[in-house]
Amino acid sequence: MVAFPQLTSALLLLLCVLLHVLIWWGGWLCCRGAAAGKCRLESIGVKQEKTGAVVEGKPEYEVTVRNGCLCPQSRVVVRCYGLSSLRAVDPRAIRPVGETDCLVNGGRPIVGGAAVKFRYAWTTPQDFPLVSSKISC
Repeated sequence: MVAFPQLTSALLLLLCVLLHVLIWWGGWLCCRGAAAGKCRLESIGVKQEKTGAVVEGKPEYEVTVRNGCLCPQSRVVVRCYGLSSLRAVDPRAIRPVGETDCLVNGGRPIVGGAAVKFRYAWTTPQDFPLVSSKISC
């Protein structure tokens, strides 16, 4: 019966060491291997929908720019050709830079899983193809 407490202590120590290794290994995979390897420009998703509102007889659209990567992405630029709208567009969410491009979120990071939204009103929906971003893992 004397060996039982020693065996229990040894098993407990072994379990603690294994738990520590698993936590360390899991964190390493999450934040270095998997996240860094999967993050790219295409991790940014751009989706738009009609809101149902009408501005000066034209439909209003809501655009969602979402970062599907675990790492923050900053300096997100989309093609927008001046961003035509019959209503004011929030310049903190998107603003033209040059004749063809727009900067999303003022260039500030969009953290993993987060989204930036803005609304505009125009005759037809505009395309917002991705141009570039800076990934920070």
